[in-house]
Amino acid sequence: MSTLSVVKRLELLRGMKRPSFRDYQPLLFNDFMEFHGDRSYGDDPAISGGIAFFEGRAVTVIAEVRGRTIEEIKTVNFSMPHPEGYRKARRLAKQAEKFSRPVFCFIDTPGAFCGVGAEERGQGEAIARSLVEFMSLETPVVSVILGEGGSGGALALGVADELAMLENALYSVISTRGFASILWKDASREKEAAEVMKIRAEDLKAFGICDRIIAESKGGAHTDIKETAGNIKTCLSEALERLCAVDKKSLPLKRYRKYRSMGIFNNS
Repeated sequence: MSTLSVVKRLELLRGMKRPSFRDYQPLLFNDFMEFHGDRSYGDDPAISGGIAFFEGRAVTVIAEVRGRTIEEIKTVNFSMPHPEGYRKARRLAKQAEKFSRPVFCFIDTPGAFCGVGAEERGQGEAIARSLVEFMSLETPVVSVILGEGGSGGALALGVADELAMLENALYSVISTRGFASILWKDASREKEAAEVMKIRAEDLKAFGICDRIIAESKGGAHTDIKETAGNIKTCLSEALERLCAVDKKSLPLKRYRKYRSMGIFNNS
């Protein structure tokens, strides 16, 4: 288990050496064919999606993409999806349901883009509808948080039968900067916010939100991508074996009950 502080993990996840979906994709899947567009407005490079083979089985893959170079970072809008990205994800998920393909989602974003154009095109509605439709899919859904899972941008792909996190990954209902801005009216206290938000993989496992923590190679995923990818593949394979044994018609209700049971309540 990682011994790094939340602040150190945040720095690690935002570093240029951190592997992204593009690094893992050829190590996990064969014959990946990427699809584009939401059939309404356009395409969003911040979310990659398509079909592939996983251990000989056809699957649908949906992933938030991080860039390495300046040009890549600009192309994927700093890994902050627009509403058309979430609509593309929903389109592919519904297609997967139609053809009985399991869905694998990979989360890696500081949050959804909150620019004027994104808001005009219905960013909030796109995320909300993604939550609703992923909850009702009659096909197995497994989500893996590869790095930073921030706010609604991550939650939109986080409704799954099983949710796994890499050991240094973080997952939060709001970005650390947004948390500091709201709670203390001071965005510069972002690092302090990260320490108190309980967003580490082990915290979320204890809360029952994360189902499994995936080990990274020693020193972080970037030190041995193949080893980390092998651990992710094992997790996906085991999850798929469990979920494919369940009647697909019962999956939405099981998923609903799982999410309804999350949280700690005090009525006093």
